[in-house]
Amino acid sequence: MKKHNFYAGPSIMPDFTKEKVAEATMNFAGTGLSVMEVSHRSKEFVAVMDEAIALVKELLKVPEGYSVLFLQGGASLQFLMAPYNLMNTKAAYTNTGAWAKAAIKEAKFFGEVVEVASSADANYNYIPKGYEIPDDVDYFHFTSNNTIFGTEVRIDPDVKVPVVCDMSSDIFSRPVDVSKYALIYAGAQKNLGPSGATLVIVRNDVLGKVTRPIPTMLDYRTHIKGESMFNTPATVPVFGCLQTLLWLKEQGGVEGIEKVNIAKAQLLYSELDRNKMFKPSVPNPEDRSRMNVTFVMTEGYELFEKEFDVFAESKGMVGLKGHRSVGGFRASIYNALPLESVQALVDVMKEFEALKA
Repeated sequence: MKKHNFYAGPSIMPDFTKEKVAEATMNFAGTGLSVMEVSHRSKEFVAVMDEAIALVKELLKVPEGYSVLFLQGGASLQFLMAPYNLMNTKAAYTNTGAWAKAAIKEAKFFGEVVEVASSADANYNYIPKGYEIPDDVDYFHFTSNNTIFGTEVRIDPDVKVPVVCDMSSDIFSRPVDVSKYALIYAGAQKNLGPSGATLVIVRNDVLGKVTRPIPTMLDYRTHIKGESMFNTPATVPVFGCLQTLLWLKEQGGVEGIEKVNIAKAQLLYSELDRNKMFKPSVPNPEDRSRMNVTFVMTEGYELFEKEFDVFAESKGMVGLKGHRSVGGFRASIYNALPLESVQALVDVMKEFEALKA
């Protein structure tokens, strides 16, 4: 039976990526060695890193004056590195979910955090709007896609202060105007590659302005100078990222994959709006994530939740269980998930409705 992978992360990878990584595990670039055991300083792996960085720049149209880095530690380390490198006195943050809240916690070690907006009052089921960002902050930080709660910001902010964004779960899913950002970071394990690598895109001129000393490993300038090779990079994950970037280019880049993502999201949300047994957790359509579709049973059908979970899994749907803070279900429909998997889920929901409603 075919499995349809809706896990939120680590999550589905393109078959192309899995096949190329499997091949390189046994024989990397004709060396007769595994990609796991060659030096990161070898010409073969340096070529991997160089090509991966070049493809990030090409696919996202990264302007001159920015550096692209492959680091480690996930977005969680970036919660720390961003304020370490950019905050002198205070910064503005929006609180739109668990990961935004975690970023705020780390930033408070370095100065004042102004929480300019929050959706905590409704368990993060909407994106705040109409808030103001103070002119005197060092930067403004937001999380573009909230994996747990199923909300997403798809508008590049146009503000007077430098913008920092955690794009871990929607990077490469749509075009982004990188010039609007001072810093973008993303864990690889959603749309980019295997877990273990972290992508950072930083505008060079925002660095070196804080008054505090920065430890060597936590200074972005260290990794820019070292070309992501200051310490041993996560070689296998970076190789996997390169394969996904090559695959994405074949799909028509971020412009091409966005069309597919829109179609997948529309298909699933339309069924959730129609089906009497289910409803989206996010009421406002413009706030709904294209990457993580969260939903619950409608009133009167709550007792069927566990039964649907078992039923869906029996049909090959895996990873649908929602996060404990939201409950219900979460279908993560990242770039690599084909439209046929979303259709399969819709068919299962219709079948369950016919049996129980």
